[in-house]
Amino acid sequence: MDSHEALIALNMIEHVGPVRLRQLLAHFEDAPAILAASRSALRRVPGIGEDTAEAIARWQSEVDLAAELRRIEAFGCHVLIQSDPDYPEMLRQLYDPPMVLYVKGTLTARDKNAVAMVGSRRTSHYGVEVARKLAYQLAYVGVTVVSGGARGIDSAAHLGALTAKGRTMAVLGTGINLVFPPENRELFERITGQGALLTQFPFNRKADRQTFPIRNRIVAGMTLGTVVVEGGLNSGALITAGMAVDNGRQVFAVPGRIDSPQSKGCHDLIKKGAKLCESAEDVLSEFEYLFPASNRPAAGAPGGPPAAMTLSENEDRVLGCLGEAEAAMDEVIRASGLAASAVSVALLGLEMKRLVKQLPGRLFVRIR
Repeated sequence: MDSHEALIALNMIEHVGPVRLRQLLAHFEDAPAILAASRSALRRVPGIGEDTAEAIARWQSEVDLAAELRRIEAFGCHVLIQSDPDYPEMLRQLYDPPMVLYVKGTLTARDKNAVAMVGSRRTSHYGVEVARKLAYQLAYVGVTVVSGGARGIDSAAHLGALTAKGRTMAVLGTGINLVFPPENRELFERITGQGALLTQFPFNRKADRQTFPIRNRIVAGMTLGTVVVEGGLNSGALITAGMAVDNGRQVFAVPGRIDSPQSKGCHDLIKKGAKLCESAEDVLSEFEYLFPASNRPAAGAPGGPPAAMTLSENEDRVLGCLGEAEAAMDEVIRASGLAASAVSVALLGLEMKRLVKQLPGRLFVRIR
């Protein structure tokens, strides 16, 4: 048994988490030795009580490691441990990083420059549009956008990054084989093509109240900073922001309407010292040493997109339906023959490429 297999087994045992694993490794030096240890030897480790020692000692009767390894291979994912070079460097810097990460997709060296974008599941149209635009802008200049794959702001952030043909990663609060929410199946498939799905939970682990805070901790821990787009005072996004602060990472908050409950959380963060975020430049300016302005593509500059930028089929169709006269969203949908969701994504892409401008009242006009 190698260290990968031993850590996968330990990750499946109740009572064993990152903190206890650190204590066990300090005593036994490697993971296979932990599984081979006797009850009495396990009990001698500081911080390891009777229940934990018993669970580890009888692991072979409780954990089907062979079946888990077969599931990993059949699903087409792989497992990283902290000593692997692809294990996220920012996450490795935490006091108690996850002992294993199940990964479907790819991690690259550029993912060290990652920013989290989180917010409420129940969001407004404003929140969704802001999340898409910010994620698009960040991904366009090479930032990997990390979120939790949930409804609302998370999904909008992933879609914005995908539209920019950039990288995005979804950290799941379930086993990697479960799709939650179920309507995000197609989104998750797209993410694996331009990034990765990640989780520390074994196969078939369902979501519960414990898994989401653990998921949020990974989101905050593997990124340079966390952008909160929209969320109430009791939103889980604020928990993620708090974890970012605990890890010494920057927190950004997008302001909203003063009479909107969904903006209360962001406004509270700003009052407590989070940086007000109105554009991707507010985020990038905090990491100027990584993204100097002179080296960034002029995604927000006038004059249109770089020559190498191409339009998707839907973007080309939607652009052909627009002229110098203002057109409402419904008019564009009818003229293009596309679904409303497809038109919305296409308009976002065209707006970011400075080919279309959105006017008040959800009106659009072609500017090139």
